[in-house]
Amino acid sequence: MLLRLILFLILGIIVARAFWRLVDGIVAGVSGRPPASSNKVPQHGVQMVRDPICGTFLLPERAVMLSDGRTRVFFCSDACRDKYRARTA
Repeated sequence: MLLRLILFLILGIIVARAFWRLVDGIVAGVSGRPPASSNKVPQHGVQMVRDPICGTFLLPERAVMLSDGRTRVFFCSDACRDKYRARTA
């Protein structure tokens, strides 16, 4: 009995979430605004940089940067930056 109640509760949450996303998409389409569930994906043509340690591509404004004179190197995290520093030292 308790298991059925828990399963119905989970199913209700899933259905409510799907319904809310549907309504949000319809409202966004009618009003011309991006849906609230969008995750700030950059527009096409944005220049990305590559982390030399792990190979991850990322936006320069979100990257950890290391500058030595004229060159700038971008990293996805402090850990990758530290690995790069240890490798070049």
